[in-house]
Amino acid sequence: MCQKIDIHTHIMPEHMPRYSERFGYEGFVYLHHHAPCKARMMVGDKFFREISQNCWDGAVRVQEMDETGVRLQVLSTIPVLFNYWARPKDCLEVSRYLNDHIADTVRRFPGRFVGLATVPLQDPQLAVQELERCIKELGLVGVEIGTHINDWNLNEPELYPFWEACEQLNASVLVHPWDMPGQEKMRRYWLPWLVGMPAETCRAICSMIFGGIFEKFPRLRVAFCHGGGSFPGTLGRIEHGFRARPDLVAIDNDKPPRHYLGRFWVDTLTFDPLMLQHIIGLFGSRRVALGSDYPFPLGEARPGALVESLPLSEEIKKDIFFRAALEWLPPLENLSEFVN
Repeated sequence: MCQKIDIHTHIMPEHMPRYSERFGYEGFVYLHHHAPCKARMMVGDKFFREISQNCWDGAVRVQEMDETGVRLQVLSTIPVLFNYWARPKDCLEVSRYLNDHIADTVRRFPGRFVGLATVPLQDPQLAVQELERCIKELGLVGVEIGTHINDWNLNEPELYPFWEACEQLNASVLVHPWDMPGQEKMRRYWLPWLVGMPAETCRAICSMIFGGIFEKFPRLRVAFCHGGGSFPGTLGRIEHGFRARPDLVAIDNDKPPRHYLGRFWVDTLTFDPLMLQHIIGLFGSRRVALGSDYPFPLGEARPGALVESLPLSEEIKKDIFFRAALEWLPPLENLSEFVN
């Protein structure tokens, strides 16, 4: 069985300072440890999500990785902790706390984890400073960002210094949906997560393509969560719109969307064999990397189980289980010791 690199996993510290009390305004997550090995993520007096010990304890994660054949996890924060809505310096303080925890987890379990930073992208200058600290001082390998930054899509000129820094620092970038628009109109049936999140990821991909980000910053290595969201299923419509109304769509970049297939990565988190085969066909097996969304309910309980169920060659499975991740990540030391 192939050894596996899981590029899409989430982690947070066991204890969070009461940042709302420290900063004087609400919206920051804290943890209520209401039972052994369990905690409730709270925003003010509102319940957000229940998490278990595997969300903060590296030793528990390693045990569960061993049970499911995952050799290396890429750690990133939980998107509700991006805090892009907060005052930039407050967001920076929270980001540093989260990043220090990720770096500590990586250090305590050599060869089992690599880490992605979170940065205060509402202030790109501060974001670049924190990214530099995380790469150069903490040893993290990249950054996780949201699909938009408040009123900015990912093509906005304000973010150019950040993209330039990602190139210069050789940072892997993971784009994860958050803050889905229209949530107030999708209150029932978990629709923000089932409908809004895939649309958010498609929004991010299209913004970067149509805004020419991959042209302006050709050395970017960007991966999108959840199989690219709704982008693979709506690419035909997107491409047709590009050709039918170039006056509306092709105003900043004259290259068609299909030109960028294979230019970025997506993860495997589709839960559907036909869709997974579709994205392998679209992007190529070296651009589809294993991603489980561990340790959350909308994740794949046994990472790679869907891939293993498909009639794929062993070489394609190796592409998905670790080669795609290795091409997305910067070179890692002693990698041959655990991925062959």
